[in-house]
Amino acid sequence: MTAPKPAPAPLARIVRGSGPGLLLAHGAGGSARDNWGPLLDDLAAHRTVVAPDYPGSGDSPDEPGEPSLDELADRLVAVADEEGLTGFDLAGYSLGAAVAVRAATRHPGRVRSLLLLAGVAGGSQRFRLLADQAVTLAGQPALLADQALTVVFGRTWVDALPADRLADLRAALAATPVSAGFRRQFELAARADVRAELAGIAVPTLVISTTEDTLVAPEQHRALAEGIPGARLAELTAGHLPMVEQLPELRQLVLGFLTGHPAAG
Repeated sequence: MTAPKPAPAPLARIVRGSGPGLLLAHGAGGSARDNWGPLLDDLAAHRTVVAPDYPGSGDSPDEPGEPSLDELADRLVAVADEEGLTGFDLAGYSLGAAVAVRAATRHPGRVRSLLLLAGVAGGSQRFRLLADQAVTLAGQPALLADQALTVVFGRTWVDALPADRLADLRAALAATPVSAGFRRQFELAARADVRAELAGIAVPTLVISTTEDTLVAPEQHRALAEGIPGARLAELTAGHLPMVEQLPELRQLVLGFLTGHPAAG
């Protein structure tokens, strides 16, 4: 008789603030702090912010096996349960946008609104190739750093960097350890596809498109906005890391959306 699979360890999470709940989903290879850190204080001034780390990211231990969107969506909602959130706003970045859509599909009574930032919709062969390339380069930090500078950051922002700052950033990126969950999360992002479920989303939604995004192209963001009934599309002139390149503008969009609709529930 096969022994039952042990229950996974609870996901590590950041919890800040008070008031209505806000659940955050991070991107592939990142963490709650990496992706949402620059906005956490602002968000916590208006919401009880709960930001989990996927397995192998941040402070969450790595786990064997390949994750699925269903699993990540359900585990994010489980963290919300553990923190006492009944209804919540849900914001997802990059892969986290697909996770957020899946959570809204699987737990429709829980999600009050969606905010999807530089999000993966699915169906892009080019993105699959770039995600595969990132997985291949995970063991070659200097080459992975160059991929980040040419694909992840926006061309306007990179071209404006002084040569010494660019060199320092390149060195810092090359010295940044790759998370244990990096490969699994990028492989999940490469195969994620939520386009078929977008028409069933029935909550206020803001899609923020990063118009110089070469990793997850703006066509992916627009597919999210066009597929979700009544979704609003906003654009930022940035690459895939607007929290680095356009933080004040990003803050204004996010806070404007969160404070502009009812938060009860």
